Amino acid sequence: MINIADLMETSGVKFGTSGARGLVCDMTDRVCFTYTLAFLHHVLASGSVKQGGKVAVAGDYRPSTPRIMEAVGLAIQQAGFVPVHCGFVPTPALAAYAMARHMPCIMVTGSHIPDDRNGIKFYKPEGEILKDDEQSMCSRSVEFDMTLFDANGQKTCDVVWAEKNQDAYTEFVARYTRFLPQDCLKGQRVGVYEHSSVAREVLADIIKGLGADVVLLGRSDTFIPVDTEAVREEDVELAKAWADEYQLDCIISADGDGDRPLVSDEHGVWLRGDVLGIVCARQLGAAHVVTPVSCNSAVEKSGYFASVHRTRIGSPFVIEVMNALLKAGKTQVVGYEANGGFFTASDIEVGGRTLTALPTRDAVIAPLMLLLAAKDKGLTVSKLIQTLPPRFTASGRLQGVPTEASWQHIASLRQDKAWFEQQYGEVVHIDEMDGFRMTFKSDVVIHLRPSGNAPELRCYVEAASAEQAEDILRQCLTHLESWVASSKHHGC
Repeated sequence: MINIADLMETSGVKFGTSGARGLVCDMTDRVCFTYTLAFLHHVLASGSVKQGGKVAVAGDYRPSTPRIMEAVGLAIQQAGFVPVHCGFVPTPALAAYAMARHMPCIMVTGSHIPDDRNGIKFYKPEGEILKDDEQSMCSRSVEFDMTLFDANGQKTCDVVWAEKNQDAYTEFVARYTRFLPQDCLKGQRVGVYEHSSVAREVLADIIKGLGADVVLLGRSDTFIPVDTEAVREEDVELAKAWADEYQLDCIISADGDGDRPLVSDEHGVWLRGDVLGIVCARQLGAAHVVTPVSCNSAVEKSGYFASVHRTRIGSPFVIEVMNALLKAGKTQVVGYEANGGFFTASDIEVGGRTLTALPTRDAVIAPLMLLLAAKDKGLTVSKLIQTLPPRFTASGRLQGVPTEASWQHIASLRQDKAWFEQQYGEVVHIDEMDGFRMTFKSDVVIHLRPSGNAPELRCYVEAASAEQAEDILRQCLTHLESWVASSKHHGC
């Protein structure tokens, strides 16, 4: 009998904001099998599925993903379910496929983090697991035949996939090519930065299917950890060079599992995901918007929406508030995060066509709506963004900072904000909904928060200009780096 809470401590594979994650060396077949069993026991206990039903599985392009998918498939088989192999497709494509069939699904991915790590995302028939589900899974104990694994935790038998298909891929492409008018992107020239994202083929097929001229860029057979909230300097330079060389209207990309978009303007300047979310929500005609506390305040200042609701950072919190709005009878409910992931809690109708609800992060809808909004208004992407209230955000991270150390610094800030007040003026408001968010009299905002997925201290800045936000971010990261070094020196 293995208790999941104990396994989290002994294996090093733990729940973050998007499922279970850990070092690949810690994610043995036995560990991944055990987590999957706990999930299946949980959905059985909830009454949403019955034993003998199908469970869909897919993965990203990390080297470790196929092995982990096999361990997941074996658990599904051993638990009395039918494993369905959906290939290597974006997380939202798998989720849409499974939700349409009212079946659970499991995505093997580490999202944007380096490929020495991986993860598993669990979806109930109605959508991704929330915090209550996670707590239920962690409290469970599971029992299985230990001879299924050797002394190193690797499986000793093979999974028999009942079905292998590409339906998740083809249906996801059709989701958008049927929702939007034929040739609606005709005349636009779009670069698709492929790198190692599992969304690279999907993005190209959808954009081509809507009539745009597509230029494929930067394909990589080696996994590249593209983080849409902390874009690598080399990707900044590549985008500018590509935009100039190919005369593009924009460049579109996504993170490893294709649920967070990365989109540039015509100059190759990468856009913030929360700004992208505002444009997408407006173009879809949304009435009620849900977004984390770290996102740009232009959403309130714009006056575009009937209501804006703030949450803690992480898709489960966005989904919980969206669900509450739906239960209260609200319609046209959407959500987005600073990473660009966009959620449609309600069915959306535009021009007589309906986009069915997909209450999980998606990297496709936001860039499509951005391109359509720019075309409808006869503006370039950069000029369209300039029509929003002038609030600018920048974010960065210090890697290799354990969560405990991040919280130590945040705790010290509660007592002594002198350095920050010397730089940016009096603190007039503090929000501790998620981390430590300071609003200064100068209207500068600085938000510090430990990452929920990796040993990182994240820093978010909002200011009146892009240059000011970037300058403040650099100053803060330098200060924080000095603090971390000093803490290590003193053994803190």
